[in-house]
Amino acid sequence: MQKVKFLDNEKLIFRLVLGVSIFVFLVVVILNRKIIPVPQPVPSWVYHLPALNALLNGTCSILLLTSLYYIKKRNIEMHKRLNLTTFALSSMFLVSYIIYHFAAKETTYPLGSALRPVYFLVLVPHIMLAGLVLPLILLSFYYGLRLEVEKHRKLVRFTFPIWLYVTVTGVIVYLMISPYYTFH
Repeated sequence: MQKVKFLDNEKLIFRLVLGVSIFVFLVVVILNRKIIPVPQPVPSWVYHLPALNALLNGTCSILLLTSLYYIKKRNIEMHKRLNLTTFALSSMFLVSYIIYHFAAKETTYPLGSALRPVYFLVLVPHIMLAGLVLPLILLSFYYGLRLEVEKHRKLVRFTFPIWLYVTVTGVIVYLMISPYYTFH
């Protein structure tokens, strides 16, 4: 099997990761700002996406913790499979999230609610860390798949807790906002 040369160019990989991360960020911002016209009527299946997103996030949380268990047991193959599955599910989440926030009307937390500050206390770091974690995940995968174990370990010390926090708080955000969806 012939080795793919561009994967040896770490500088190129960093640029690619940065480019993908910026692109995803811009897509999320543009679609959340409703700059592009939303098709009307909104297909009814779109309103099931928040629940799907919470399910994907919850599953990813469990898979991340299971992956940690297997790497501590030195089962690298299972660790790798679980992380690839988690990455695939997180990618599905991102696509679903973008579709929902592009098509559906924004739901806001009620102004008079005593839990509103708590909601934002969870939501704001969730959003900020979700934007930060993508390049960390991509680079962690790059080093892990190349078997650059030391670089992988150093980076995963930051990536893992952030990714886990984002997936867990994604479920919490859904549970807190879902009673206020107007499409139930």
